[in-house]
Amino acid sequence: MPNYAHPEVLVATDWVKENLGQPAIKLVEVDVDTRAYDAGHIPGAVGFNWQTQLQDPLRRDILSREAFEKLAGDAGIAPTDTVVLYGDNNNWFAAYGFWLFKVYGHADVRLMNGSRVKWLNEPDKPLTTAKTSVTPVAYKVTRLNLDLRAYVTQVLEASQTAKFNLVDVRSPDEFTGKVIAPPGMSETAQRGGHVPGAASIPWSLAVNSDGTFKTAEELRATYFDQKGVDPKKDTIAYCRIGERSSHSWFVLKYLLGLQNVKNYDGSWTEYGNLVGVPIEKA
Repeated sequence: MPNYAHPEVLVATDWVKENLGQPAIKLVEVDVDTRAYDAGHIPGAVGFNWQTQLQDPLRRDILSREAFEKLAGDAGIAPTDTVVLYGDNNNWFAAYGFWLFKVYGHADVRLMNGSRVKWLNEPDKPLTTAKTSVTPVAYKVTRLNLDLRAYVTQVLEASQTAKFNLVDVRSPDEFTGKVIAPPGMSETAQRGGHVPGAASIPWSLAVNSDGTFKTAEELRATYFDQKGVDPKKDTIAYCRIGERSSHSWFVLKYLLGLQNVKNYDGSWTEYGNLVGVPIEKA
């Protein structure tokens, strides 16, 4: 991989094809729902529905430890397995899954570079609609990494003190408040704009036209030189519902090697609905 800080967390589609069927490598497709997975997926992959399986819809929260253990165990994933995630929307939801696996301390987690669409566009890559047969296992979380998660109190501190890089990864129109959600997405916040002090660095600046990540040199030029991210500061990334910010969190932490990067999964759906907190629109 092109000079990334942690190249081991990113695998190519060819690597995935060469390792199909390896018992200790578990493929997981993570989409906003399972319609894409049902239409055709990588042989051996299980499908996770972001809306119903990777979050607690009643509490608007991440899965509890117990729920995560059950999800992973029921998918046949053991704590010692290599988990390779890929999905729709340029790996937005797969990156969220990567972040969640890391929050719950899974050692070996990787993203497939280029996501589902790159696999579909390569004629030598197989697809299947067959349901993947798995043998459930007992999965036990032994380590929590809650420092990977930002809370609204930390976002308010970042906004007020400028001690953090505060990165808004949404589109420019969402940042300015012209729109609240991307086209086709429900509007879950009641006002548009951004957290005061945040820099607008859309997630899309990190990827090529085929969905693969740009080189480390290109990423450094974008984030550090052009957009002013200070690599010596702690960083908080946010979007609307936490999935695009997971993608940028992955870039900043693993590809560029920043030491303390947090994903604010509450994102604009939380901050934009809070009473009494300031926003900016330009």
